[in-house]
Amino acid sequence: MSGTPEPSPNRLILLAFLGVALYACYWLIAPFMQPIILGILIGMLAFPLHDWMEKKLYGRSNLAALLGCLALSLLILLPASLVLVAILKQGIAYALVVKEWATEENIHQVLSHPWMQQIKTRLGQVLPPEALDPAAIKSQAITTASTVGKKFAGVSTAMLGSITNFAINFTLLLFVLFFVLRDHDRMITFMRHALPLSRSQEDILFKEVVDVSKSALLGSLLTAATQGLVGGIGLWIAGFPGLFWGAIMAFASLIPFVGTALIWVPAALYLFFTGQTEWGIFMVFWGAVVVGSIDNFLRPLFMQGASMNTVVVFFSLIGGLQLFGLIGLIYGPLIFSITLVFFRLYESEFSEFLDAQDKS
Repeated sequence: MSGTPEPSPNRLILLAFLGVALYACYWLIAPFMQPIILGILIGMLAFPLHDWMEKKLYGRSNLAALLGCLALSLLILLPASLVLVAILKQGIAYALVVKEWATEENIHQVLSHPWMQQIKTRLGQVLPPEALDPAAIKSQAITTASTVGKKFAGVSTAMLGSITNFAINFTLLLFVLFFVLRDHDRMITFMRHALPLSRSQEDILFKEVVDVSKSALLGSLLTAATQGLVGGIGLWIAGFPGLFWGAIMAFASLIPFVGTALIWVPAALYLFFTGQTEWGIFMVFWGAVVVGSIDNFLRPLFMQGASMNTVVVFFSLIGGLQLFGLIGLIYGPLIFSITLVFFRLYESEFSEFLDAQDKS
């Protein structure tokens, strides 16, 4: 920018040392980045509520922040513990039901369905004859059910084994959240002072981070939870373990393209093949219309604060999932949005140069 003095060698050296020091600090806290970032993002989103609570407590910021952390703990830990235990119980019980159902008579009844006969004829062209034998299918179903049951039993054991790691991460999240809530104003003031940007540029950057964080949390996680809840209700009505398959559907909804269809389509096919045509039609309607409409209407409603178009949001989500796992549903859109903000700032700052380049 015009009028800005050239950096002196001393300042360049200072910036170099600052960069090295920040890099070293990053590697020190890298193992704990996930709870730290989540604590910061949740704190940014929860600050309006904290501000209201602080006013009700006559300016006692420490108490307001402590109550906020306690409320988050109760909101997450109690329901999650109860639901997770119930899911594991239903998963193990469902594996036993599959083993009891997998008799040659029941399998033969399914294979004799007209639709299944057509599928069987086509599969017989590419699969060996013994693969479609009822006895072989029974053996495979029992083996699969036993494996699933053992895995769910193993999950409960693994949960107990990793409880310490979860407790450490959750405690760190609450620790960060407490200070973000209590010192929010001072943190924003420090960041505004430290960033070499104008006040208007800082406003754009901070607003985008808050909007995208809110959109990512609400758009992905709450939409998934809602689809799991509604889908679980439909599956329960149709005679399936609703809590178990509803939880699986919530995770499946995070998968691009297929989403909840990974659960309700096989459920509908099972109902058709077992002669429960009315319930099969109900399952197709419930999955395609009721559960599908949640993704079509609720996700855009939650993500309307983000300034990214659909294509960018899509690739930010699948890229975040691929690189970071489930937390990538937040990291991906956040990284893309900050990049787009800096690109817009670049366009504004170098507008004269870019316009001249366009005319040349």
